[in-house]
Amino acid sequence: MDTRKRQLAMQRRHAAALPRQGLTAAAQLLPAGHGVQPNPACVPGAGQACRHALVDVELNARLHAYEQTLRGRFEAIEDTLRTMSAWQHERDFVERAQALAQQRLDMQWPLAALDSAWVAGVDMAALHAHAMFETIRRCVRLSDQDSAPWRARLPVQADTLRACGVHTLDVSPCADGRLQGVLPFVLRTAPSDGVVVKAYAGALFDVELDVQDWTQRELERVTGLLAGGETLDYLKVAVYHFSSSHPQHEGCAAHGSHDARAVAAAIERLHALRAAVDNTFGEGAAPLVMLVGVDTDLDAIRIHLPDARGQLHAERFLDAATLYRETLGLDGTHARQRIHDVVAAHVRDLGGLLARAPGDDGLARLAALWLEANLSQIEYVITYHEGRYAVVGHDEAFVCVGDALPPLQLRNQYYHAHLDTVEEGAADLDVGVKIFTGLNLRRGLALPVLVHFSYSGRVPGARQRAIERGQRVVAAIRARYAPWEARGQLHCRVAVSDRHGTETVALIDDDVVVAGH
Repeated sequence: MDTRKRQLAMQRRHAAALPRQGLTAAAQLLPAGHGVQPNPACVPGAGQACRHALVDVELNARLHAYEQTLRGRFEAIEDTLRTMSAWQHERDFVERAQALAQQRLDMQWPLAALDSAWVAGVDMAALHAHAMFETIRRCVRLSDQDSAPWRARLPVQADTLRACGVHTLDVSPCADGRLQGVLPFVLRTAPSDGVVVKAYAGALFDVELDVQDWTQRELERVTGLLAGGETLDYLKVAVYHFSSSHPQHEGCAAHGSHDARAVAAAIERLHALRAAVDNTFGEGAAPLVMLVGVDTDLDAIRIHLPDARGQLHAERFLDAATLYRETLGLDGTHARQRIHDVVAAHVRDLGGLLARAPGDDGLARLAALWLEANLSQIEYVITYHEGRYAVVGHDEAFVCVGDALPPLQLRNQYYHAHLDTVEEGAADLDVGVKIFTGLNLRRGLALPVLVHFSYSGRVPGARQRAIERGQRVVAAIRARYAPWEARGQLHCRVAVSDRHGTETVALIDDDVVVAGH
């Protein structure tokens, strides 16, 4: 059994050993609140099943197939290397290794890495990194095909956002890999030109950069490039996370697993963004803001809405896990009405919501949509992950630095550090390297770092400048983590994407000679 499977088995045994309390005839339910909780939101009881009337069972099945496909490609890497390691001194090692890579990974190894295996052995860290980058390339190439079964079925599409008064949704989740599936899975929101994701450790996004992004979109809006922009707004959402089962150890590492600090820091950034825009462009210019929390054990969300003054409150939120429990067993009509009633009552308690115009309830409607959509994700975890993820901590495959990878949106697939320079993103990178020290480096495997930047093909020379920026970042990463570089375990590649064209995550400086090429 490989290492990942052993980890999963240990986690499942641990979860099974946790005390189970409060079984009802229908389900075992989680008490609300922050403390250490032994049980997930809902676990099927004996002969019972959790089945909510508002859950899209077919969409869940399609997302699960997608999850299995992507995870299977990455998990096959270590299995393949383990099998190869036993053949290193065989006369037909090169032929067998290449055949195995083609069969299991749909790729070929660099011939130079195999030729001298009988003398010095194979550099498994180098092969691990090579396979990781090739698998990323493969997943990107197949991304449209992989996501087609579920993409159009997601309940929150670009038209949905516009109907809620939003022309641009700018989401900054924590860089933690457990939030990499926050859009399609947790919020069931489809990718589009108007949806931007920029992850930062602790959800501590760069206020100055966000002002620039808002300014760019505002320019497009006032010049008529955004259809219907005169009646729509820019929405900034920060996403923090916490762990209901291990709050002191599996919360946000950037905040020392201190949930209150994570919430307060995210609120401070969102308020700072509004103040920065208002101070620069005039009172009332600031974008809409929202704060979302994710229990990464269960993928249940909390939504903090801004009051009429645009202020967010740490202890005032809408809780999807609570709504799931309260509406389980109701028919779809009554369950949906309950969600709308709860949101309306919450808005009244806040004294109204921040809005472009009096009576505009776009944020409340979006909150209700996300809460309802999240019920499907809660039940996804119940159905396919026994109510709580077996690995409640980190289990990422690689680090992505720079811009996120839209084709790969899956929990714990990669750790993302959004940055332009290593100096400004040092804290995020350090967190990622710390995570991979336990996951890979101590086991002798590689730390694969993909440095990815987007460019506009409409701007002359932009592609080359993006490549050069990536190369500068790679050089800085190698200097910062020189000990791992010296051991041959730090492996970096540069990739670029055209945000207005067809080039997506194209690997650059591919000077590795692959057999047959």
